Amino acid sequence: MSDAMNGKKLLVIGGGSGIGRQIAADALAAGAHVVLAGRDREVVDGAVARIADEGVLDAAALGSRVLGATVDLNDEDSIRLLAEQIGDLDYLVSVAAAHANGPVTQLDRTAVTRAFDAKVIGPILLAKHFATRIRGEGAILLFSGVAAWRPAPGRSVMATANGAVSFLAEALAVELAPIRVNALSPGIVDSGSWDGLGADKQPFLTTVAAANPARRFGRPSDISAAALLALTNPFLTGTTLHIDGGGRLA
Repeated sequence: MSDAMNGKKLLVIGGGSGIGRQIAADALAAGAHVVLAGRDREVVDGAVARIADEGVLDAAALGSRVLGATVDLNDEDSIRLLAEQIGDLDYLVSVAAAHANGPVTQLDRTAVTRAFDAKVIGPILLAKHFATRIRGEGAILLFSGVAAWRPAPGRSVMATANGAVSFLAEALAVELAPIRVNALSPGIVDSGSWDGLGADKQPFLTTVAAANPARRFGRPSDISAAALLALTNPFLTGTTLHIDGGGRLA
């Protein structure tokens, strides 16, 4: 895998997230050049700084191999400008998400639209503006989620958007061929998104682990390993990888 990533150019949308940062760090360690992009430049710069603190590369190498950028998947002009700024690349990953959780009778239309902008409409526009810039044997990886296969009350928007990602990956794999397009569906991952639970976080993760067939919850490194596989395997396209510990089956 390290040979496959060496010298490649990777764009990670949503790069300020725990999973996005891990994908970037692992790709850098494998020899890639990485662009981390997100709506909040301070968050993106913080992710770059954290990668530096973790010692993935020495300071001189890191400065020449990683770049921060701003993009808003709600805004097509922002996506177009990012494509012009970055130019040609090999791999594109979109980890971006916006949640519109709650009872369907109380949903706010704007929040629902933002959720689909992040997961579905934004990735369609990413494909529109980046497809001609992705080099031969390149790939796009979109992020779905286990909620699509295990819907729950208050998660109708999340389930629907994540399900749409899986179908979008199949459609784009056919339309953009030979560019490969896949989706990755994580389960419950200790990526920082559950930190808001405070003291309830660890009991929650313990319960998740006990219910999963793999008997553990996910870690960003689990998702990153699968992401790099999806990007670099030349015979994998139009597929959703379920990296959920079997959570969709539990």
